[in-house]
Amino acid sequence: MPDIIKLLPDSVANQIAAGEVIQRPASVVKELVENSVDAGATDIKVVIKDAGKTLIQIIDNGSGMSETDARLSFERHATSKIVSADDLFAISTKGFRGEALASIAAVAMVELRTGRQGDETGTYIKISGSRVEIQEPCSSPGGSIFTVKNLFYNVPARRKFLKTEGTEFRHIVSEFQKIALAHPEIKFTLLHNDIELYNLPAANHKQRIVGIFGKPINQNLIGIYAETSIVGLSGYILKPEFARRSVGEQFFFVNNRFMRHGYFHKAVTEAYHNILPAEAVPSYFIYLAADPASIDVNIHPTKTEIKFEDERSIWQIIHATVRESLGRFNVAPSLDFDNEGVIDIPVLTGNRGFPGQPEIRIDNTYNPFADEDAYRSQMAMMGVDNPPDWHLDKRRHLFSQEHGGTQQPEEIPALSRNFFNLKNRYILTPVKSGLMIIDQKRAHERVLYEDYLLILESKNRPAQKTMFPVTIELSHSEMVIMNDISDRLAMVGYDISVLNPTTISVNGHPEDVGQGEIKEIIGAFISGYTETMADPKLGETEKLAASLARASAIPYGKTLSQIEMEELFDRLFACQSPNYTPSGKPVMLITPIEEIDKKFK
Repeated sequence: MPDIIKLLPDSVANQIAAGEVIQRPASVVKELVENSVDAGATDIKVVIKDAGKTLIQIIDNGSGMSETDARLSFERHATSKIVSADDLFAISTKGFRGEALASIAAVAMVELRTGRQGDETGTYIKISGSRVEIQEPCSSPGGSIFTVKNLFYNVPARRKFLKTEGTEFRHIVSEFQKIALAHPEIKFTLLHNDIELYNLPAANHKQRIVGIFGKPINQNLIGIYAETSIVGLSGYILKPEFARRSVGEQFFFVNNRFMRHGYFHKAVTEAYHNILPAEAVPSYFIYLAADPASIDVNIHPTKTEIKFEDERSIWQIIHATVRESLGRFNVAPSLDFDNEGVIDIPVLTGNRGFPGQPEIRIDNTYNPFADEDAYRSQMAMMGVDNPPDWHLDKRRHLFSQEHGGTQQPEEIPALSRNFFNLKNRYILTPVKSGLMIIDQKRAHERVLYEDYLLILESKNRPAQKTMFPVTIELSHSEMVIMNDISDRLAMVGYDISVLNPTTISVNGHPEDVGQGEIKEIIGAFISGYTETMADPKLGETEKLAASLARASAIPYGKTLSQIEMEELFDRLFACQSPNYTPSGKPVMLITPIEEIDKKFK
């Protein structure tokens, strides 16, 4: 029987490695820019075309490479950062595995021009699919120029699964921002399709944050600082009113390396407890300095998941520092005893009776059925027979369908039902089996979602022109999103024009959106759009409708009148799926009367 185990050719092994390291164009940008940082560059320029599918070029003024180093850098496991296994426990550079260049060269056409300062000539290398085509001397002022063309040209299955240009470029911007935030001392430039999006001069951390996210963020930054024997901590958190409804502007760095850390994120969000509106996420830029021997960055190919020796203590340090900074800037809440529902009980002295005894007035002419009769007469004049029963039957039918037919028709409250608003968040109404509780924001989100779906499918909702256009400043990354979806926003009634690379003008809006709400809705929509786009359960149209609905829904804390609650209820039960939001969160629940009875036993 012949042997069946064989060694893989280097080209195949490199393509397999590329699958772990190079997932999309943004991965190439991350690896090459980090190499430029490790090379000591003080000026790094990133040039992108067609969201990286056609061209990715990184130009730096770093140390450059000799001819031998330039050729060897494309071999697997070739690195200048690791000599022995012990070095893995004291890593202070970005890259160290020696896989990035070999992986990139395996799935793209790569050119490198590099030279060291003071050398008479540099080196030019051209590689396609791991095969070296050209290696020759060239002129070089010092530093390196990496040019990556036609990414995944020889792996068509991988190229086919790349997303739209807007989505891929947002990933590139995200990686660019992380490295630029980690190294404010370096000048960074980003161009896409010959348009300069970022030109960030060398600066301090605060100036770099403002340079990336725009001037409006400056007045909302709160500095934080702590120095302990375990870890050093510095950076900025944002005031609660600047919190977004989705994850996006949350950045942790350790030793100038971006990292993801859900446990430490929880430390920050816990510090904002009882300060933030419901479902809001605080923004922060937190820089940790730790002994390299106390962290492990080698647990994931992208090196963004990092393990700490004493995570519990660091959690406490982060939480206490953020909490103290919020308190120092008078942001933390003071004791607030809720006065809602408090009854002022008079104190009796001696033989005094109750002061201010209420006077009972009786209107003998009142007819409790007059309003309903008038309503029925008015509906009859419009040609609608027995409208209350029709609405009730429809709601009962839809509600029964949604619950699989298990609910009785009486579970839908009658038209003469009462609604109660709890904490300006929940709508309460009695039903036959107990108490129905509806989340008002989620209910409105469900209603708007189905409305927007119909509008997007019809592609016909004219904008209501505004006499005074609303000007909105956006960050570069927000502008990328806006450019990607402005044509679809026009379908639902938003007339938007671009004034400059970071400013838009809203010239028209849907008639049901007030002029004063436009900035808030556009901001909320952009911040939630990226999160919604990652939901695999929704198609492109559904994702846009869900983002618009989430941004436009009434916020928690808004007081609803009896009429508004009734209208929202009616619209909710006219929906195809009233029980859940587009993302699958529950809209309502029913507390059975038996459960309520148990509480009083």
